[in-house]
Amino acid sequence: MAEKQSGMSTGRKVLIGVIAVLLLLTVAAYGYGVYYFSEYFLPGSLVNGFNCSYMSREETERLLKRETAAYVLAVQTRGNGQESISADEIGLSYISDGSIRELLRRQSRFLWFLSFGQHKTYEVPASVTYDPELLEEKIDSLSCMKNNISPVDARIEDTGEKFEIIPETVGTQVNRERLEEEIIKAVTTGDLVVNLEEDGCYDNPSVYGEDERLIKDCEQMNEITDVVITYDFSDRKETVDREVIRGWLTRDENGDLTLDKEKISAYVASLAEKYDTVGTQRTFETYDDREVSVSGGDYGWVIDQEKETEALFQVVADKKTQVREPEYQQKAMSRDANDIGYTYVEIDLPNHRLVVYQDGNPVVDTGILSSSGTPAGVYIVQDMQQSAQIDGKAVNYRIAFGNGLGIQEDPEMNFGDASFGSYTDLDAASDFSSWSGTGGNVVVSSDQAAAVYQNVTKDMPIVIYK
Repeated sequence: MAEKQSGMSTGRKVLIGVIAVLLLLTVAAYGYGVYYFSEYFLPGSLVNGFNCSYMSREETERLLKRETAAYVLAVQTRGNGQESISADEIGLSYISDGSIRELLRRQSRFLWFLSFGQHKTYEVPASVTYDPELLEEKIDSLSCMKNNISPVDARIEDTGEKFEIIPETVGTQVNRERLEEEIIKAVTTGDLVVNLEEDGCYDNPSVYGEDERLIKDCEQMNEITDVVITYDFSDRKETVDREVIRGWLTRDENGDLTLDKEKISAYVASLAEKYDTVGTQRTFETYDDREVSVSGGDYGWVIDQEKETEALFQVVADKKTQVREPEYQQKAMSRDANDIGYTYVEIDLPNHRLVVYQDGNPVVDTGILSSSGTPAGVYIVQDMQQSAQIDGKAVNYRIAFGNGLGIQEDPEMNFGDASFGSYTDLDAASDFSSWSGTGGNVVVSSDQAAAVYQNVTKDMPIVIYK
């Protein structure tokens, strides 16, 4: 029994001894690892992209210097294209600046036994230098920087039958600033590839064809603009179609497209600016084939902008295709560009002459008296009276125009021997160019007043020039 106990005691002692030895070896191995990896990189260490496992500072720096000198960066472009930038092209080189020693000092050497099978990546860009001018020149020489196609957003266009979405153009326009940033980052950290697509170096469209907002806009535009309105200005036309109505669209509080009445009002105002004729300057051909410029007066066309805006808004909203005439505040004899037409009264103030035309034919041609107060311009015939009281005086055959003026007979006027019905004899008898006796009215002789009156109708234009 004693022998058996003695054997067990010896075995236990041996086991304890073995364990102690193993512990001592483990501690020694751990201590050696800590010591070793204070001067060497841990397993799985990558510095600037290069495997520096178990390398000392000197070995790592030699490797970095060698690999940096042989460095080539692949620049991958859109469409599977590829270019390269080599170290010698940009003056790339490795310079020891203490960064490797600092990395060794900061690595987790006390946990060295956990590093096996793991990877630790370090970047020390300060230890790599390049020539900025050579880099700029190299980037500029890259094929991807030449003959670029700019991106174009997907858009809605009128194809002739309806609005359709025109897909985006991706293009090949490189964002140079972004590309330079990525290249500098790569060459200073040892990355071997810059992919322009993945690294965001292209200028891309901001709107693509599958954009939900764009698709909805196109649908709404086709719905709202499905109408054609043609404005009839006699010898001229204005067409309100898809493209015009497109410019009247705005977004409501829900982001949907709708008609903007203010934009329609602006369009009607543009029609008025183009087609209203009251007071505008006109080129007029006289009875003796002269061309004179006449402006002022109250004759002509005036669009009622408020009423026409409301009407046009409703027509478009109701999708009523039509040929329409605008709502007018005032109309004239002709809607042609020549709105005077061929039936009018012509008054030549300097030559004291009045001519009445019917359909382009002179039917009355007589002399007149006028004064410096008679205004030039194109006026509309207002009231017509066969007898009237003007300033307490009886006047026959008065044709009112302008602001209280008229073409009239004045029986009380006596011009001696002048043949008042003949403009040639009138000119010979006296000079009336600065005479103020008519108060701005145009006076015709008694024997011509009835003929003038009978050939003039209300709303006829009166062209007066000096």
